[in-house]
Amino acid sequence: MNTDGACIVQRDLTVLLEKNHPGFEDARERLALFAELVKSPAYYHTYRISPLSLWNAAAAGISAEQVASEMKRLSRWDIPGGVLEDISKWMSRYGSLELRGLENDPEQLCLNCISGETGLLESLIQEKGLEGFNMKLIDPCRVLFPSIWRGALKQALARLGYPVMDEAGYHHGQCLSFQLRQFTAGGKRFELRSYQMDGVEAFAGEHDSRGGSGVLVLPCGAGKTVIGLAAMAQLQCETLILTSNVTSVRQWISEIRDKTTLSSEAVGEYTGDRKLVRPVTVSTYQILTHRGKKDEEFKHMNLFNERDWGLIIYDEVHLLPAPVFRATADIQATRRLGLTATLVREDGCERDVFSLIGPKRYEVPWRALEERGFIAQVECQEVRVSMPSGLKQRYIQAESREKYRIAAENPRKSEIVERLVERHAGRQILIIGQYLEQLRKIAQSLDVPLITGSMPQGEREKWFALFRKGDISVLVVSKVANFAVDLPDASVAIQISGSFGSRQEEAQRLGRILRPKQDGSGAFFYTLVSEETREQDFAMRRQLFLIEQGYEYAVSFEREEGA
Repeated sequence: MNTDGACIVQRDLTVLLEKNHPGFEDARERLALFAELVKSPAYYHTYRISPLSLWNAAAAGISAEQVASEMKRLSRWDIPGGVLEDISKWMSRYGSLELRGLENDPEQLCLNCISGETGLLESLIQEKGLEGFNMKLIDPCRVLFPSIWRGALKQALARLGYPVMDEAGYHHGQCLSFQLRQFTAGGKRFELRSYQMDGVEAFAGEHDSRGGSGVLVLPCGAGKTVIGLAAMAQLQCETLILTSNVTSVRQWISEIRDKTTLSSEAVGEYTGDRKLVRPVTVSTYQILTHRGKKDEEFKHMNLFNERDWGLIIYDEVHLLPAPVFRATADIQATRRLGLTATLVREDGCERDVFSLIGPKRYEVPWRALEERGFIAQVECQEVRVSMPSGLKQRYIQAESREKYRIAAENPRKSEIVERLVERHAGRQILIIGQYLEQLRKIAQSLDVPLITGSMPQGEREKWFALFRKGDISVLVVSKVANFAVDLPDASVAIQISGSFGSRQEEAQRLGRILRPKQDGSGAFFYTLVSEETREQDFAMRRQLFLIEQGYEYAVSFEREEGA
């Protein structure tokens, strides 16, 4: 028995981490390198080691031997038989298959088995789902196939458990000469932070042939847009930038004008309002996936071919819609940069991001940036609110899905919101929720603006601008605030309802208050949930990603008199 071990490793590749163990913090930091948190009850956190978590570790340069060493150090008991063998097997698959181009035939690519595993390629060719790629076995270690299948084959192989290291290279795209400014357009000195430079280097891979595709994971407020601009400046090529909404499009364009020497004429907005294709074009996932009828083609998807792009940036890559995956499979010769605060996808398509955008190239723990003052310190609190007796009875009798909404719209939450707004008077406060009628009632009771997806973009931007200037201190916002909205002085977020157990939504909402405050003060994140309901269960799942990052949720109770 290893009394210093904070973990219990199980045969199914789950790891239990004892929360009250003295080695908890160290173990959590090490597990995050190769495992994913899946549950966080009071005494033990449950992690899962998956093929994808191990492939990302391998892509970061971590070996199976290093993982095994960490597991032995952290484990309280002997590691069950077969666990280390499974880890070695999955990690060895990253790098066992390699894609190369052919100098004399650009229409063909070569898939090499560099592990030397006998019969691997021959057996893979027989797999259901790979028969349509016209693969020809040249010898036991080489397969030729048409280059048009570069992305789709990588995607299919990853789903079969065989990630491909893509060494077929990229075309440069149309050259575009510009520089980052030393001073912003507003006259402030501008320079990259050390972790931002590290992120650019990890992606661009100047000294590594594998650079040029992959995902950078940093918290909201850490300057992911700046990293994107720096990658563009290093590659010096025409760039397509895809993001989550029109507000984010205009924020990207504002940053480009402020921090680069590109002229206004070189930058285009491609949205429902404007369709300008320029050397740097910024668009949304929504416009790419827009179509008049369900059986029609996506008429704007040809934006991928409008110019000779040398780089495509996928902002908020965890939100990448399924139809765009298909387009992404066709453009594997173009460099691809994914930016996100969390690789968590609620649709389970993490492997598709891995195979089509690239592996995780760089990640900075949220709390590490908080300790260095690059993002605000945040106190997280879950407020459990009792339900009125009549509503509680209705909840008990309701169907499963209706139970969640009844609990989420608990009218007692309005009283708590009013008290929290009063407690934090003088701060910039966001009240965020899922259900519009609930949001309208709260906005009316507080006499503050309500921003929803149906509000015209111009009006939405007007309210955001007034909030940034401090002319208004409280905004009620729907799910539009989940995405990249730049509200640097927001320091209190009150979440009154959400999308069931969405971990990515929780991270995005916390991200709205992570910008460092001018006065150096911290921030507050409140989640209001109805006590002893399904909403409370979903809240535990929502919080998983942030708990994995080192955040703790204090729990308080708000009960009716006599309850």
